[in-house]
Amino acid sequence: MSKIFIFTSLISDNHTWIVLSQILIVAIIILVVAKIAVSSLQLVPGNTQNVFEMFLEGIIGIASDIAGEEVARKYLPLAATIALFVFVSNMIGVIPGFEAPTSNINITLPIALIVFLYYNFEGIRVNGVLKYFKHFLGPKLLLAPLMLPIEITSHFSRIISLSFRLFGNVKGDDLFLMVILLLAPWVLPILPFFILVFFGALQAFIFMILTYVYLAGAVHISNDH
Repeated sequence: MSKIFIFTSLISDNHTWIVLSQILIVAIIILVVAKIAVSSLQLVPGNTQNVFEMFLEGIIGIASDIAGEEVARKYLPLAATIALFVFVSNMIGVIPGFEAPTSNINITLPIALIVFLYYNFEGIRVNGVLKYFKHFLGPKLLLAPLMLPIEITSHFSRIISLSFRLFGNVKGDDLFLMVILLLAPWVLPILPFFILVFFGALQAFIFMILTYVYLAGAVHISNDH
């Protein structure tokens, strides 16, 4: 039923094509806007450059309170890219005729896996293999039989948490929008659209924050206990 709102389904109603086409649209939007922002950098920024600068400075400011300024700046490319992709993906889902790529678990799961693999890689790279995995045993060796399965379960549950939280919330927003448009197709439902925009931005913010939390926990393991 939701396909009646997706323009690209006019070319093919294959769901894989629909998802890929929406990802392509998101990628084009991000690349075009980013190109405009950096094409003519100025000391007195224009509107697009100013928005991007505020976006990046905002991420650094928030992440600095969580992980410290050094970590915030070091991992800004990853966190900002994820936040931007999730935000734009969520926003096009608000527009009738489009589908949010993040409403598909096959999209949110790979993003969660990227974060999971990357923060573990950074934890090993910064601390070394032995020191990094030693913190899985807990502060006392006596607690290792209890702490090890808890830590392993906790880390792997982050994949499920990241992917299903984003997927579930965005999918719910899409269904909510579909119901609104079915009930009032000729009346622009302003309030529901504002609500969907707010929650779409909130999900991008949460994903970005959790990325920094996991990275900080991996590279600063000496402060965990």
